[in-house]
Amino acid sequence: MGIVKVSDALHDELRHASGVMQRSINAQAEFWLKIGRLAELNQDKTFAELIRAELTGTELTRGSYNE
Repeated sequence: MGIVKVSDALHDELRHASGVMQRSINAQAEFWLKIGRLAELNQDKTFAELIRAELTGTELTRGSYNE
């Protein structure tokens, strides 16, 4: 586990989004990081395709990090 510093404005956005999505602030940040990384590594995929792939376990390019 690590600490990531974010701006106050981004933290406010995280707080709002986490309330809407019924996630903790940390879970929302982790979701955004994961989807953002997948989007960078799979630029030919839409957001919906990335979510579908995650839900179905379809293999995507994930980079070198461990989940």
